[in-house]
Amino acid sequence: MFTGIVQGRAQVIAIQRHDEFMRLTLELPEARCDNLQSGASIAINGTCLTVTQFDGNRISFDLIAATLNTTNLGALNLGDHVNFERAARIGDEIGGHTMSGHIYQTVKILAIEKSEDNCVIWFERPKSIARYLLPKGFVGLNGCSLTLAQVEPERFCVYLIPETLRITTFGELSEGSDINVEVDPQTQAIVDTVERYLTERQQL
Repeated sequence: MFTGIVQGRAQVIAIQRHDEFMRLTLELPEARCDNLQSGASIAINGTCLTVTQFDGNRISFDLIAATLNTTNLGALNLGDHVNFERAARIGDEIGGHTMSGHIYQTVKILAIEKSEDNCVIWFERPKSIARYLLPKGFVGLNGCSLTLAQVEPERFCVYLIPETLRITTFGELSEGSDINVEVDPQTQAIVDTVERYLTERQQL
């Protein structure tokens, strides 16, 4: 389980690409590598990945076809940065919302509006997940737990404070970038239950 509170940025230092498979090696801050072990889960751009090998703060992950086809990780290049969060432990503060690290799909950044103290980012709102993207609801974007500020039929936006831009990769992104999305599981459960109930009522 993850909280959506990104702990920092990691840099891509090696990529081995094969047919529908990729080994990704990242360099994490040393302070975030305590008690690390093979088999541990780390969210990379919100995607739950398993540590397959590590040497100090250099950590490798194996990505299969399903991950490469669903997330933005397959488009990474050497030198790129990603958001990371180590799995939450019992007793940890849940500052965001509970997240599984299971990415639904990617969405594109449509516009970035910056001022001195704020940054507003607009994203496309695909029909496949539109019903789960509601005003003031939660969404996971590249692993960040964020609140939807405004929702329109074909787009939605979030507001980012300077600290979020400093810690995450959002300060480096541009219009057209593909962003991993995980919808809030509680919102999904409620929406799906209501839709199923209404469908069954109509069939009576």
